Amino acid sequence: MYGLIRPDALLAFEDEGIKRALGRYVEVSTDKRLAKFLIAKAIPVSIGLSCAEEELWQEHDSKIKKFADAEKKLGSKKVDDLKFPAVSLLDLKLELARRILSACHFCERRCNADRTAGKRGFCNLDAGTYLSSEFLHLGEEACLVPSHTFFFIGCTFYCVFCQNWTISRHVEKGVAITGKQLAEIAKKRRIIEKGRNINLVGGEPTPNLHTIIDMLRCLDVNVPVVWNSNMYMSSETMKLLDGVVDVYLADFKYGNDACAERLSKVKNYWKIITRNHLLGREHAELLIRHLVLPNHVECCTRYVLEWIAENLGNDVRVNIMAQYRPEFEAYKIPEINRGVTGAEMQRALAIANENGLTNLD
Repeated sequence: MYGLIRPDALLAFEDEGIKRALGRYVEVSTDKRLAKFLIAKAIPVSIGLSCAEEELWQEHDSKIKKFADAEKKLGSKKVDDLKFPAVSLLDLKLELARRILSACHFCERRCNADRTAGKRGFCNLDAGTYLSSEFLHLGEEACLVPSHTFFFIGCTFYCVFCQNWTISRHVEKGVAITGKQLAEIAKKRRIIEKGRNINLVGGEPTPNLHTIIDMLRCLDVNVPVVWNSNMYMSSETMKLLDGVVDVYLADFKYGNDACAERLSKVKNYWKIITRNHLLGREHAELLIRHLVLPNHVECCTRYVLEWIAENLGNDVRVNIMAQYRPEFEAYKIPEINRGVTGAEMQRALAIANENGLTNLD
C-alpha cells in the first residue's frame, strides 16, 4: 500500500517540524505508543453508570486527572498486553455522551434538542449517525496519508462556500451506521491496508460524538484518532474528547465574529474557537488548517495567524491553504465569488513569516 503514496508522505515522519508538533502522533501511528482511547479504555471507574449525571462528571474529572500517570504506567505496552476493566473511563464517556444526546449540546449552539426522541437541532440529525463514505484518503497533509477518513452527514455550521455541501446540508442522506460497524471498518483499514490514522470529519464529527466513542469502545487495534473539525465543540464535548483524541486537525476560519456569522451563520466564534484551540493543545496535538478566503486576508487571515503565533507558536503545525473555490451559495456574495489570487497567498505567507510562524505544512 505504501508504494502508492506520494513521496512527501513517505518522508513526512522525518520532518523536524512534524516531529516537534506531532511527535506523539508519529509514535502512535508507528505503533511505538498507545493511542489515547486505548489508555482510557484501560482505566477502571468505580461508579455505577446509572448514577446521577453530576456524580458521573465528578468521577470522569477525577479519572482524567490521573490519565497522564496511567499513560506512563502503560509505557510502551502493546494492545495485547492491556487488561480492560468491566467498566472503563471510555464507558463512562459514552454514558455521558448519550445523556447529552437527550438535550443536545455537543456544539456551542446548544440547541438542547432531544435527539433520542427524534428531535433535531441545527445539525438536522436525530440520534442516529449517517455515513456518506469512508476510504483511505491520499490528499490530506503528508503526515496523515494514507488517512482513513470517515465522512459523516450533517454539520454544526452553515458555510455559504462549503465544498462538501451535499454532505453538510443533507442532500446526501448517508447510510445509518453503528459504533460497532465503524470499529470493524477501522480495524480492517488499519491492519490490512495500513492506514496511518482514523480521520473523523464530515460535515462535522461533533454531532456524532456518541457513536464515535462507541466505535472506539469496540475497537481493539492501536491507531491514532484525528478529530477533523470546525472546533465549535461545547466545553462538555471538549472534556469528553480529552483522553480520546490524539490530534486535532483544527479548522480556524475567521479572525472575527462578524465574518463568521455572515459566512457560516455562527455566533461568538472567536471566543469559542480560541478556547478550544487552547484546550486542544493542552489535551492533544494540533495541526491547524486556515483556508485563505478572497478579500479576507486582513480581516481574517492576519488575526488568525497572529493569534496562533502569540498563543501556540511553532509547537503546532499550520497549513495555510490556497484550495478555496466558490461553491454552494458563494455566488450570492461577490467578495468571495472567485478563487484566491497569488498575491493574496503571498500576503498570507508574509504575515506568517512576520509573526515567526515557520512550522508550516
